[in-house]
Amino acid sequence: MLVLILGLVLFLGFHSVRIFAPGWRDGMVARLGAGPWRGLYSLVSIVGVVLIVWGYGLSRQDPIVVYDPPMALRHLTMLLVLIAFICFAVSLMPAGKLKPKLKHPMLAAVKIWAFGHLLVNGDLASILLFGSFLAWAVVDRISLKRRPGVVIPAPGPVRNDLIAAAVGVVAYLLFVWQLHTLLIGVPVM
Repeated sequence: MLVLILGLVLFLGFHSVRIFAPGWRDGMVARLGAGPWRGLYSLVSIVGVVLIVWGYGLSRQDPIVVYDPPMALRHLTMLLVLIAFICFAVSLMPAGKLKPKLKHPMLAAVKIWAFGHLLVNGDLASILLFGSFLAWAVVDRISLKRRPGVVIPAPGPVRNDLIAAAVGVVAYLLFVWQLHTLLIGVPVM
């Protein structure tokens, strides 16, 4: 569990610098330069992800069950994760009508994904993992409302939304079909 917690602290901690220590972040960017700062940010994020994956895998060997979720919630989770995949695709594509409405579609995707996974995973490691991501995304979204200079994109053509939805659905189907099992070690169905 310690490896998982360390990974979460590194990954979410570094992703929270702009929320809790914007002056320190700006000082580091000024001192190192934008490129090296991005490199450091990426390196720490990658190390965090590796520790999260490794720690989560270790914790699944001897899980501590906190609650036993009802099987019926799996269907709701699958729908929520599909919506999360579409929101994530919207965040990566040029703006259509959805991107400005969602304001921060990647954070929406993280919140929906994490909440959906909390519905069907009642072990302590899952609660730590998905609960941490959900809490981080909520706090980051609140901070974005108060952060000066955050620009919401202007609406674009609906075509961009349709492309993003298609990309999200295809990625979701690939995850349901094989990628979740290959990457996470847990079959969806």
